[in-house]
Amino acid sequence: MDLAQASLQFDAALADFARARSASPQASSLGLLERARLLMTLPGGFDVLYRRVRALESAGIFGTSDWSKPATLQPALAKHSLREAGAVTTVVEAISEIRLLAVVRGDYFHPGISSEQARHFLTQVMALNLDLLSGTLTEADRERPKQLGPLVLGLYQYLISHLGYENLLDSLVAEVWRLLEQGPVQVDSICDMIGQIAKCLYDPELKTTGTADATRLVRALFAPTPGSREDPGLDVYQLRLTQMDDVELSAEASEFARNMHDTGLASPYHAVFLRFLRTSGEDELIPTALGLTMTGLDDLYCYNQLVDALIDEAIHPETCQAVYGLTMMLERGSLFTPPVAQALWRQIKLKLSAETEQALSEAFGDEVPPRVFLLAGVLNLLGQPLGVGQGNNPSCQSAIGLSMWAANEADYLLQVLTWAARDNEVLSRFEGWEVSSKNLEPGLVKDTPVDVDPVSLILIPHLDRIYGEMWRRCEDRNDDAHRWINPEFYGWWVSHGFKVVADIHTGEVTDYDDFIRHFYASYHPYYNGNIPVIHHQPAGIAVTDSAARFVGRHAITILRVALSPRNEMRVYFFNPNNDSGQDWGQGITCSTRGNGEIRGEASLPVAEFTSRLYVFHYDTLELGDLTAIPEAEVARVMALGYGSWAASDD
Repeated sequence: MDLAQASLQFDAALADFARARSASPQASSLGLLERARLLMTLPGGFDVLYRRVRALESAGIFGTSDWSKPATLQPALAKHSLREAGAVTTVVEAISEIRLLAVVRGDYFHPGISSEQARHFLTQVMALNLDLLSGTLTEADRERPKQLGPLVLGLYQYLISHLGYENLLDSLVAEVWRLLEQGPVQVDSICDMIGQIAKCLYDPELKTTGTADATRLVRALFAPTPGSREDPGLDVYQLRLTQMDDVELSAEASEFARNMHDTGLASPYHAVFLRFLRTSGEDELIPTALGLTMTGLDDLYCYNQLVDALIDEAIHPETCQAVYGLTMMLERGSLFTPPVAQALWRQIKLKLSAETEQALSEAFGDEVPPRVFLLAGVLNLLGQPLGVGQGNNPSCQSAIGLSMWAANEADYLLQVLTWAARDNEVLSRFEGWEVSSKNLEPGLVKDTPVDVDPVSLILIPHLDRIYGEMWRRCEDRNDDAHRWINPEFYGWWVSHGFKVVADIHTGEVTDYDDFIRHFYASYHPYYNGNIPVIHHQPAGIAVTDSAARFVGRHAITILRVALSPRNEMRVYFFNPNNDSGQDWGQGITCSTRGNGEIRGEASLPVAEFTSRLYVFHYDTLELGDLTAIPEAEVARVMALGYGSWAASDD
């Protein structure tokens, strides 16, 4: 079949499908997807589909699936869909990526994802499939039915041809570093990308040369120390440790710490080393291997038995990232809060429910017991409260709760986790009434959370149901429900003053000037009496794409407002969307480094942040002078808001 004939047949199938879907949302797409698959096997077929992505999406090819919400898609899942799934899933994923390419190139505007987000996603997908650079297929790819192997190879080459082959490895390495700078808790896909980069560097057929940044990444995971320099394998490394003298062991410990703190990644060799120190009586090297500073050392020495138990129970090659989690937990002085130490002893001995064990095993495998994955997840979250993400789920409210509790009230986090993991139930209160997650209808998260850390996997379904129940109890009230929900759901420290910029019934922006003045008088040190943000505060933003078009509302946490190293007043905030460096248009790009950010924070100048602010809480007893905010500053914020997400309300 030639391309012209295949194109005509595809167009006819697309028209039939569009008519069928308009009559029934359940109409089958199998015939159309088969025509799309045939096109993808023909020279020029991807171009045909590229020109029809708008029509395909309008017809409903993605239905109500995750592909219909492109901003939530995860590169690691995309790799599975492309390389391991059946024909239908692979073809839909390929169409989705062609669509994202059109978004990147400006040929298709999608209200659900910006061109920058689309580019970052495709870059990560390419990083996870770097082996296809050679143009050869693995045996597994070749054995796939319906020419799916060559199809995926053709898609990869098509994406590269449009996104640029030049300096591809450099851009992929830069993407990995960009993600690591944000301190994510979930690093599996990042490690997979580094693994692909390593193959690319050392595959003689690809003839690529690595940069120093690429080498640092590969070394941190696969050869972090003199004893593991050539990636000998864990068994060989274990044997080498038994033959090292004190000087060599000390050098190993120092190199492990240096590479871990350089990248934010721990190596499986690091876990082997720590377990060796515990069994060989070389415990005095543990602080060196973790790279602890004064606070961390004090925390460890005060609670050395607990730290030893956490290493014994939670640190394994399969959970090696928990080495970094443990380190950062100690560096934060977390154990100096006595309830946290006691709760961790309970967590070590916690008996999980059968449902919890099954969920953990299905998500993370069975290399170690489910309780080990969960305990390791606890260490990672307590060590990096700003590293938790919502994954491929509409769960930003739950994610900022986990972050807030891990940072401010870790003993409460460990309490609700115990209830969820042991009892399959979480208890809360709303306006004096007990709310139990048991027997509640799902909220926004209908199925098992995808691509999240172990703590989120267990807690999000419960938290999502509780948040949804609180929302149902407020839906008839004459104001935004967050006014009542947030203080009850997150904690007593959520300020009771509340401002929303738009009418909840009409969506019309009202009294914008007063909204802006209240934010400045509550949060800006120049206008609130120089009072810092004491407790993290939940807030809602109106997210826009790089063209300043409205994408959707999103929950974030305001962490602090402070001067940057360049004496610019900025808002530092936590964004749980897995990638905080977003371009919101009008020259407003969220920064994750270089402006005084702590790892995991995003930041913007105050005016730019306020222009995207939708709802916030404030302390009514610590409100500054509303008249002190300069008129020019208020006017600038209003102009940015009305020029972007609020344009239709001007």
